Amino acid sequence: MRNPWTAPVRALTASACALACAATLAAGPAAAQPAAGTPLAVEPLPAAAAMPGAASTARLLYRSTTVGEAPATASAAVYFPAGPAPAGGWPVIAWAHGTVGLGDDCAYSVGGPSAVERDRSYLGAWLAQGYAVVAADYAGLGVPGDHPYLNGRVAAHNVVDAVRAAHTRYPELADRWAVVGQSQGGGAAVFTARYATEFGGPELDYRGAVATGLPAYLEEVFLALGPDVPPIPLGTHLTAYVLYVLDGLRQTHPELDIPGLLTDEGRNLLARAGTSCIEPFSDELRGVAIGDLFAKPLASLPDAFGVLARQFGLPESGYDRPLFVGQGLYDTDVVTPQALRWAAVTAAKGEPIRLHTYFEDHSGTVNASLPDSTPFVRELFGG
Repeated sequence: MRNPWTAPVRALTASACALACAATLAAGPAAAQPAAGTPLAVEPLPAAAAMPGAASTARLLYRSTTVGEAPATASAAVYFPAGPAPAGGWPVIAWAHGTVGLGDDCAYSVGGPSAVERDRSYLGAWLAQGYAVVAADYAGLGVPGDHPYLNGRVAAHNVVDAVRAAHTRYPELADRWAVVGQSQGGGAAVFTARYATEFGGPELDYRGAVATGLPAYLEEVFLALGPDVPPIPLGTHLTAYVLYVLDGLRQTHPELDIPGLLTDEGRNLLARAGTSCIEPFSDELRGVAIGDLFAKPLASLPDAFGVLARQFGLPESGYDRPLFVGQGLYDTDVVTPQALRWAAVTAAKGEPIRLHTYFEDHSGTVNASLPDSTPFVRELFGG
């Protein structure tokens, strides 16, 4: 079922984008495009995206980038805690959400959290501690354009630009911020941690990151995909993730003809993936074997490993602030040994990684990590 807010939100978004473009054209042919992180418009946040404990909310449209550093309009949900802002403004938690799907209806600032109770409880805990929350949708979600799923650099730009735009638009927000993410957002949080200082510039004071449910070394996992993958029953979310990744590769590398690797069934489902939200799409994929999607192995692509590594290979060095990694030992949505390996390899290189493990699954780790991540973040902000 489509979200009832989708049509009015799309109309508002289209109007805001049209106004921004018209203003640019009116300024003359030599006028520069809005810089990344420029706020473009503010809209009411749909009821589905509301957050208990938030004193006020907004849907913020802002300038960011997408594949190939191309300019794009992006959106974010902004949540303010109760009470008066402290001296210097509310410190900011940038929330990098997990997989919601690829359709505009799925966007966090349109349809709300994918795991309502889990995410609302989690974000509510940060609000209750006096942090404002800026939740970027990522490029192509909730606005015109495609969402390049798991493109790490694009996600990092989107998160940083959302924080900059919110800081510019709302003087009650401090320049001090940290990024917190889960699953797809765990990867986004790691990429953001790697590039936050570079992308954010001197006007933002980046303090550190929290990443849970980390999708690590996916470049090795996906390199093995092809028609010979055994038809072993998998969670339907995993099959959806594969199709979302293929769609992200299709967008980032149109020259590689990703659909040409697939069977007729694979191409049909790839087309469906581009407009589907995770839960209904997962239900649709019951009984679909990953091997049946492929006519040729993914490894047959030119420089296949390099393509995958550049798309979502988590950086193993270059972190200038502390990074908390929380991993559930019963997590089967990501490859848990790979997440633990990445943390160990990165720590061995002298990076400021703090690893915590939990006897939880993929979803359960989010809130189970709070007793550890709460004092970690408080320390980041000097509390």
